[in-house]
Amino acid sequence: MIEYKKFILKNGLTLLAHRDRSSPIAAVNMLYRVGARDENPEKTGFAHLFEHLMFGGSKNVKSFDGELQIAGGENNAFTCNDYTNYYISLPKENIETALWAESDRMLYPDITQQNIDTQRSVVIEEFNQRYLNQPYGDVWLLLRPLAYKVHPYRWATIGKNIEHIKNASLCDVERFFDLYYSPNNAVISIVADIEYEKIYDLVEKWFGEIPRRANVERQLPAEPQQTELRTLAVERNVPLTNLYKAYKMCNRENPDYYVCDLLTDVLAGGKSSRLYRNLVKNTNLFAGANAFISGDIDEGLLTVSARLLPDVDVEKAEAAISNEIEKMRTECVCEYELEKVKNKMEASHIYSETGILNKAMMLGYYEMLGNADLINDELKYYRSVTADDIMRVSENVFSNERCSVLYYKSDGRNNF
Repeated sequence: MIEYKKFILKNGLTLLAHRDRSSPIAAVNMLYRVGARDENPEKTGFAHLFEHLMFGGSKNVKSFDGELQIAGGENNAFTCNDYTNYYISLPKENIETALWAESDRMLYPDITQQNIDTQRSVVIEEFNQRYLNQPYGDVWLLLRPLAYKVHPYRWATIGKNIEHIKNASLCDVERFFDLYYSPNNAVISIVADIEYEKIYDLVEKWFGEIPRRANVERQLPAEPQQTELRTLAVERNVPLTNLYKAYKMCNRENPDYYVCDLLTDVLAGGKSSRLYRNLVKNTNLFAGANAFISGDIDEGLLTVSARLLPDVDVEKAEAAISNEIEKMRTECVCEYELEKVKNKMEASHIYSETGILNKAMMLGYYEMLGNADLINDELKYYRSVTADDIMRVSENVFSNERCSVLYYKSDGRNNF
């Protein structure tokens, strides 16, 4: 049980604090409720661009990394489709350095043409390296717009088109900041061996005077129900052909989310899983296979992927995968299989609670979902999943009408 206290400052900033007496290190996690899904379809990639901009200095903190390193700290950030997360760990005695730096860039980030140009170049280079010049790098640039036609999940965090970042103006960036980077659109979670009242006083000291702004009103377009199989075939200079079958699944708040998570572990949770035993180990078709969920707040994707051995017929390989999927729809998972994946899930959850930074991130994430108590309650939802639930959800999700298939074929050049 992780005990925590929740405070809401007058400016709307939400604070979650957990006292951990086991470590001399403090973890400070700042989550902004803004991700790629909040972007204008004609100006995408801004949430990810801001992840870079926020490290470009602020009015009183010219070198964000430098100040934290002097204080013995480390920091980083990540952007996803639903939110952006910044995190710091440092000795608890120096926690005010983290709060000073975070508050300063919330209030006075260096949004100048020079910083935008610098970070724009970094993002464009990242796009080239990670998405264009890396084998299989553009998979999600292809699969997302195949699976989504209306919802903003149809583009990746890097953006729908890198030209949007190339053409981003100072006015565009300032407007994006004003919309989303406010205390009332943020959650700060702190884990440290510091009394709760002291944590609150420190956060009030550094963030309390930052003015709140207008509340974010999201009116995201709902994705229409998919009613037909979608396919896309491409050829790339990659070592082996890959196959991706992406199925629409429920949103993060739906109880069936936990069922989907467990059924992917039944399929691909290690070397005793079905896909490994039945497809990789016992056939000459596959070099590897996987199944995973996207974990998105809105309707997400459950994806089954496989890497084919050289010269394997794609239709034969897909038929083998479909056979395993059909078993999930028509046959109950045995008690041993289900208990195994539940135990693995529980062990992973318990292990994640041993690190102070993980706990700070989890508190912020669950609060963003609307229920920080999930940090203690979520395991019981996994434990309550039955074999009947697995088959019921499999029958619903694994439908060809809800599936988008990407055939990512090797062109045979082997120049990699």
